Amino acid sequence: MRRFLLAIVLPAILAGCGAEPVWAPQEVVSRALHTTGDAPSITLYTVIRTASGEGAHSALLVDNDHRAIFDPAGTWRHRAAPERNDVHFGMTPQMLEFYIDYHARETYYVVEQRVPVSAEVAARAMQEIQAYGAVPKAMCAVSVSEVLRKLPGFEDIRGTYFPRRLMRDFARRPGVQERIITDDDSDDNKTLLAVQAVRADQG
Repeated sequence: MRRFLLAIVLPAILAGCGAEPVWAPQEVVSRALHTTGDAPSITLYTVIRTASGEGAHSALLVDNDHRAIFDPAGTWRHRAAPERNDVHFGMTPQMLEFYIDYHARETYYVVEQRVPVSAEVAARAMQEIQAYGAVPKAMCAVSVSEVLRKLPGFEDIRGTYFPRRLMRDFARRPGVQERIITDDDSDDNKTLLAVQAVRADQG
């Protein structure tokens, strides 16, 4: 029954809901690139509704020679983290803090799942997120699961529309480190974007 309802409802949701292409200039992206110096890793972020426990969003952070986040159909923006079709570059510790803070608030919490990978796997992940293209609304878990399934060691990840199901699949990776981030900030995260812009200007 659930699959039947999905077959009816999802096309209705997605109809007329095209992805919006965004392409920051190369010089802007190059200036923003941030290297952490950490071992290569892939981190899945899952946003969960506090009241219902339902998954609301999926995103994938890749850390190799530089760090970028694939935030499919996401609404977070910052000029210090230039975007190319749902991939944000320049994910410094401050930008990552801003990203998490934007999503963790009184009505949502964030689950962070980090897994170490080889440099080759991280490089492949970086290629895949940049090649994927802009993602339509309601397709975040689909796009992240499709990227992951192409990576060595992640082939068993199931394609899914549901962020929480993707989170459970990802949790089976050897060596995964998980933390839960909560925040009692107001649900008005649009105002938070303006606050974050000012904080970045202040250093």
